[in-house]
Amino acid sequence: MDNKEPQTHPELFTASDVARFCQVDLKTIHNWADKGEIRHFRTPGRHLRFRRLDVLDFLRKYGYPIPEVLRLGKPKVVAVDDDPNVLAALRRVLSRRFDLTTFQDPFDALVAVGNLQPDALILDIRMPGLDGLRLLERLKGIEATGHIRALVYSSHEDMRKASLDAGAYDFISKGEVSELRDALERLMGLDRA
Repeated sequence: MDNKEPQTHPELFTASDVARFCQVDLKTIHNWADKGEIRHFRTPGRHLRFRRLDVLDFLRKYGYPIPEVLRLGKPKVVAVDDDPNVLAALRRVLSRRFDLTTFQDPFDALVAVGNLQPDALILDIRMPGLDGLRLLERLKGIEATGHIRALVYSSHEDMRKASLDAGAYDFISKGEVSELRDALERLMGLDRA
């Protein structure tokens, strides 16, 4: 294997990887990063690193094709719902394509999210003892979790606009698990469109 090629499903990409995806010079990637065109962070050694979903967002925004390496692997997803039947349905439909971890208790999920570092979080906006809108806002506002995309999966249709305004990537009506799977696949770059 050529040591310049990314692994099958890396969580992070280098500036060289992104330059190869865009067929541009490495300096161009550094310029785009400095201008805030592509979300990134720097290692303690000041090297640029890019999370998979940030690379996907950038490629889609500017019409670049999605490289196969971004379609491989099983992206990490955390699902939170107080109804065990909903979690069982999600496991049946999503586990084949995603590395899915489920939580019935929202507080257990919140404690685990920092360590799990999922690509996406699925949650019901209204669960006992949880202000889902505040959670969405806090996820976006904390550096360690700001990159995690949240999808609201809820029967509270009246909360759609507020959820999206609070930072949810998408709002899917509960019971539409195939629609949820499709939204996750689009988000992760797994769709072939």
